[in-house]
Order: sequence, then structure tokens, then C-alpha cells
Amino acid sequence: MTDYYSTLGVARTASADEIKKAFRKLASQHHPDKGGDTKKFQEIQAAYDTLGDDKKRAAYNNPQPQSPFGAGGTNHNFNFNEIFNMFGAQFQQPQQRGHARMTLWIRIQDVASPGTRVVAMGTQTGTHNIEINIPNGIEDGDNVQFSGLGPGGQDLVITFRIHPDRTWQRNSNNIVTEHSVNVWKLIAGGTMTMMDIRGNRIELSIPPKTQPNSLLRARGRGLPDRNGNIGDMLVRVQAEIPAKISEELLAAIQLESTK
Repeated sequence: MTDYYSTLGVARTASADEIKKAFRKLASQHHPDKGGDTKKFQEIQAAYDTLGDDKKRAAYNNPQPQSPFGAGGTNHNFNFNEIFNMFGAQFQQPQQRGHARMTLWIRIQDVASPGTRVVAMGTQTGTHNIEINIPNGIEDGDNVQFSGLGPGGQDLVITFRIHPDRTWQRNSNNIVTEHSVNVWKLIAGGTMTMMDIRGNRIELSIPPKTQPNSLLRARGRGLPDRNGNIGDMLVRVQAEIPAKISEELLAAIQLESTK
């Protein structure tokens, strides 16, 4: 039987948070979109799908003869027909009567701009395109039921997963990012231009005497909540030291630093 704990690099006593953090780190490192190995990414995903679910983890830790993790180490329930579209859709065999299930990987940008998407769904009869609506305020791990979209007219339950993103971090319906700013602008004040999560160019004001790591707020540039209310974009400013500093200015700075 595959050692899922070793796959994620965690101890068997690891907490749910530790398992999630390990998964997010490894998924970011090995994601195919970032040049990672697809097989390795799928192994990481399979490990988290089991260890990230309390019931599946308990069954994995205490296998029974009839358990999918029982004798022989073969889990027939996890022989999925895997297909990937532009969002990384992955169809799973129905797990309950009258319902089909699939996992759909989306980006944080899709959370920022929800709406209709065409998704490829693999079934035993081939691959079919279906149209779904990404709801407002979708969270990582949310299950959403779509009536009649599964094979044979079954209801389709989609588990939404959100790719980790190095640029954008979610905080409820606010979005947090970092941006480097010339240190003189932090001291004297000014403006900076950057792109928001939807790809729109925006301009933010920098007050004089702004400290590095301060947060600047762009209202209404965050994520929608379940009611459609848009949060804010919070920009953590980092100081960028100019490559060239005149000798006169450097001397003045050195003098000031001794006071």
C-alpha cells in the first residue's frame, strides 16, 4: 500500500493543518503548469484526497478486509478516469447512488471573476463538455451540486479546489499581495501603478513616511463573497533600494543614521 504520509512528508500524527500546509507546498512545487511532473502531482493529490478527509484517513490508518485500503494494497475505488482541461478538471466514478462526482481545480483568478465555464468531463463513453457556473465566494474544498449534468442525467457534485498562488493570498473576500516600491517614494510619498487580480491597471497613493511592510488598500478590488459583495485588495509595500546613489546623498544618509 502506498505510504501517503511519506508522499506528503508528514508524520502519521500530523494535524489536519500540517497535512494541508504540506500538500499546498508540494502541489505548488510539482504542479504541471509550473513545469512539475504530472505523475508526481497526481500522487500528491491522491495522498491529500485521503489524508485530508477525516473518514478516509481513519479507514487508511485502520484498514479492514473490505476497505479500499485493505489486504493487497489495491484501492479499486480510486481508479479514476482522469482528464484535464484548462482548469485541470478531474472526473471521479460516482460515489453514491444517483450522483456523479468530479474534482475541478481552478485558479484564484477564477474566484475573483466567477461565472460560466466550459469543463471537459470524462466518462466511460468518452469526454464531454459541460457548462457550469462557478458560484460567488467559492472556497477551497466546497462541494456544489449541479442538477442533471452528470452521465445519464445524474446530478453532478463538483468539489472545487483552488491552486495555491505565490502572488495572491486570500483573506476572506480580501486579497493580499506584495509590491516593491522605490524607497524614496516611501519616504516622500507618491503613487505606484500595478495590476489587480483581474488584470486591470490601477494606481495607488503612497502617503509620506510610509514604512516598509505597510498595507495599502484598494477598495472593491478583492474577491466576491457568497452574496456578491466585493472585498478589497491589500498591497504590502516593500522598500526597493536604488542601484545608484550619489556620494553626496550617501554621505547625508550616513550622517543621519548616526543621530
